[in-house]
Parts: sequence; structure tokens; C-alpha cells
Amino acid sequence: MWFLAHSPHPAKMKKRHLLSLIGTALLILIFWANTLACSMYKVTLGRQTMVGCNEDAWRTTPHIWFETAKTPQTYGAAFTGSRYDGHNGYAPQSGMNEKGLVFSRLASYTPPEARVSFRDKKPINNPTQYLKDILHHCQTVEEAKAYISQYDYSFFLDDVFIYVDTSGKYLLVESFALTIGHDSKYVLANFCPSITPDDRKKEFKRYANGASFLANKIDTTLAFCRAVSDTMHVCRPKIGDGTLLTSIWNTKAKTVNLYFYHQYNQTAAFDLKQELAKGNHIIAVAPLFAPNPEFEKLATYKTPKNNLSLMLFLIACGGLFLFTAFFFGLHYAKYRGLKLQLLLVPLGLILFGYMVVLCTNPNLFYFKAPYKDFYNQWVTASSYIPFALLGLLIPLSLASVRTWKNNEWGIFARMLLTTNVIIYCVLVVLFGYWELYSFWS
Repeated sequence: MWFLAHSPHPAKMKKRHLLSLIGTALLILIFWANTLACSMYKVTLGRQTMVGCNEDAWRTTPHIWFETAKTPQTYGAAFTGSRYDGHNGYAPQSGMNEKGLVFSRLASYTPPEARVSFRDKKPINNPTQYLKDILHHCQTVEEAKAYISQYDYSFFLDDVFIYVDTSGKYLLVESFALTIGHDSKYVLANFCPSITPDDRKKEFKRYANGASFLANKIDTTLAFCRAVSDTMHVCRPKIGDGTLLTSIWNTKAKTVNLYFYHQYNQTAAFDLKQELAKGNHIIAVAPLFAPNPEFEKLATYKTPKNNLSLMLFLIACGGLFLFTAFFFGLHYAKYRGLKLQLLLVPLGLILFGYMVVLCTNPNLFYFKAPYKDFYNQWVTASSYIPFALLGLLIPLSLASVRTWKNNEWGIFARMLLTTNVIIYCVLVVLFGYWELYSFWS
């Protein structure tokens, strides 16, 4: 038979299963941490202020671009970034205008108890343009604070920003507060500085390295700042990924030095005044530097985030697993022999959830397995699913062969089980490629 008889109350069972699945999916998505690690520092000595920014990302498209002033009342600016934002161009990660106002953007988690809303202020409808407009309209941190205060900056729940002007003063922009500081040296990583205890900050290695380096010394030479940036850079052991782009901004000379993919023996320097004189233009960073084997490995490393085919495959797998769980859950009573279908129901739900994790959490492709998520114990627990699937692969394959040999189930049920087993084999190969089995790393 193609299908098996329905259970006594299929509508109620479907509804109950659907609610359970939705709840599972929501739990995974709610706690999903999809942040990238970045860091920055500023040092001021006398009338000289330098700002260093490390963008730690898995993207392969870092750019620097220059935008001229549109009116006499605005300012030209340079920006760096690697995330393409459609018609807006690339989203800025750091930048400096011709008045020496520098900014840096860092991913940061805002806990629920610290979240506020400024609904009475202007909405931020285009975050990329909004961030660029701040540099186009402000020359000091006081002006930046006044400009930002007009908007509902609580929009950026997952970011913290810092603005530094030529005086050495800095403005911290958290989603719930604007704070101006005057320290001669300051280090920031992926946390909200006003609510993060010092001992917790030191758990961020990039921050701890930078703070330790600057603890008893300060200088504003390019060599010194390069050393600070080098100290704070990231290079993960799995595929050599980490700091994509380092930018060191000289607020007095209005220049920027770029260092590509955590290599500090070569730099590309730009003079803001000279570049703005050329008009609006954008430059890809990678071709400015010698070939980098680690970057080439990153560029050819395929994940669902950079390969649409893989993303669609995992989504299709999730749909298959969800359907499989429903099908065998609704019809298991009609199967003979071992109640294999009882295993396929939770297995289908678990694998559906894991497909959601793989599609929404890029971190686990770059960190050593088993991956540990700082915010989400469920994502951490899911890192052991590849091991479970590997252990079940042979028993499930043999069971599939047996159902065909003994003609135990209906044709559709046998085809569904066999299709699942084939997909399991493909996934095991992909898990091996992504080094999700720690013993293979």
C-alpha cells in the first residue's frame, strides 16, 4: 500500500505536532547568536589621536570607499566595510570624515533588562545611510551625540558604536545610552561597556590583549598602533580565519593605513584629501595585497551563508525531515516488526531543528567542534547531533534494506525511509567537510 491508515484523530494530532514543532523552531531561533567578533582602540598623546579598528568577519569582500560632501555644510568621508547592502552599497564598519571624526561598529549583545525604546524619536529606516550621514554631518563627538539623539538608536540592539574626534574625546553609542569619555587610551570589543563588569570584559581575549598592551605604555606612531592591532587580531586554528581587515586612522593627518587578513608586514595607505579630490569611488581591498593562502582558503570554503546551493539543500533537508516526522508519527501503528518509525519521529524533529541551526548560525562552521555557543545551551547541545547521526547511519541503512527485502512497509514509506538514509549519507560527508566531527579535525 502507498499510505497507511490514519490515526483516530488526525486533525488534533497534526495540530499538536505542529505547535510542538513551531515551539522547537522558535526556541532555536530566539537564542541564535550570530555575531561577529570585532575590536578597536584609540590612543591620544598631546594633539595626536589614532584609532585602530579590527573587522573580524567571514566575508571575502572588504572594500574602502570615498564619498564627497554633497553640500557646503557637509563633509566628505572614507569608509571601510565588507557586507553588501543592495542599493546602499557596502555597509560601513569603520570610517573617518575630513574633519577627523572616526567611527567603528562592533557587534554586541544587549540583554533584555537593558533594552529601551525611543519611539518618540525619528525612526532609522535605512541603517546604512544613517551611519554614513553621521560622518557627513558631524565633526565632533558632541555634534555626533546631538545628531544621534534625534533618532531611535535603540534600533541597533546587536551593535555598539564608538566615535572619536581629533581632541581624543570619544562617544559610546549603546542601544540604550550615549556616553562621552575623555580617556587617553580606550579599548573596546563585543560588549556593552557601560553594563559589562571589568572581569567579564577580560574574558574577551581581543580586549584583554589590547588593554594589557596599553596598560603601561602609549604612543601614536604608526608602528606602535600596528603593534596594538596585531596584538588584538584574531586567527582561528580551524581554517586560519579571523581578522579580515585592520584600519588605522590618523585623525590629525587625515590618513588611513589598511592591513589585510591579519598580515601586518604590508599596508595600503590612503590620504583622505587626495582621495576625495578624485570624487566618489570604491576600491576592493584584497587586490591591493599579495596573495594570502589563508584568505584563499576562506574564499573557497563553502558554507550555507556563502553558497546558495548549500543553503537551499539544507532547507530542503529540513522540510524532508519535518515531513518524515509527521508521516511516521501519524502512521506508525500500521508498521510491522520493529517500531523503527518511533525512532524516525524524534530523529526527524531533531534533524529539522539542526538544519535551522546550520542555516542561521555561521559560527559553528569556523570554530572547532563540538561548537560551544556562549549564549545558547541548545545550540551547544546540537553540536553533538552529527555524532549521533553518524552512529545511527549503519543501523538505519540496514533497516532500510530490510524493509525492501521483506516488503514490510508500503512503497511510499519505504521510499521515504530510503530517501532519508541517502540524505543522511550526504550530510555525514558535509559534516566531515565542515570538520564537525572533532576526532576528524
